[in-house]
Amino acid sequence: MRKTWNIVWMALLIAGLGGCASMSGDECMTSDWAAIGFEDGARGYTGDHLSQHRKACAKHGVTPDFAAYQNGREQGLVEYCRPGRGFEIGSNGGSYHGVCNANLEGDFLDAYHAGRQLYTLEANVNRATAGINSRQNELDRIDEDILESEAELIDRDTTIERRIIVLAELKNLSERIGELDAEIEDLYEQRARYRFELEQYQVALLDYGY
Repeated sequence: MRKTWNIVWMALLIAGLGGCASMSGDECMTSDWAAIGFEDGARGYTGDHLSQHRKACAKHGVTPDFAAYQNGREQGLVEYCRPGRGFEIGSNGGSYHGVCNANLEGDFLDAYHAGRQLYTLEANVNRATAGINSRQNELDRIDEDILESEAELIDRDTTIERRIIVLAELKNLSERIGELDAEIEDLYEQRARYRFELEQYQVALLDYGY
């Protein structure tokens, strides 16, 4: 389901490149406003998006065909407001701007929220993984700092005053290692829990065809 909607969405995106707000004079003169409206609707743009086209074309003395644009946009919204598209938007962390008609919005929102929940669960796993990696990188840096400090301690040229400072730094580094180890352990536990929640939710989604 997600793969199918990815293909559909990419096709709409490619087809709509000519309908962007920065329209040239020739584009404004020859544009099919119904088609532009359809493309904007299929992207989930609000009605205010027409104002961008209007501003672009005003520079060339062209006024958009509002009626044709609106008719096209309504048809495009029918494509946008399908449940499969709602799930796709939600699962990618996208936003919904309340553009669907009442008779389509219910099913669309159900699918959107289902996708949004999937996005949230995946983000939880990714955030825990990022936390583990960042702390592990800090541990690696500390290991390097410890090696440098230990080398400085045994250096004959290191003064007594400097040795005292280095020893204090080594103590702080050792304490930080303990903190990081505890944080990493907690994050591993969190990630395991998040992965379990994600896997359970993915199984539940299969019943809905996602």
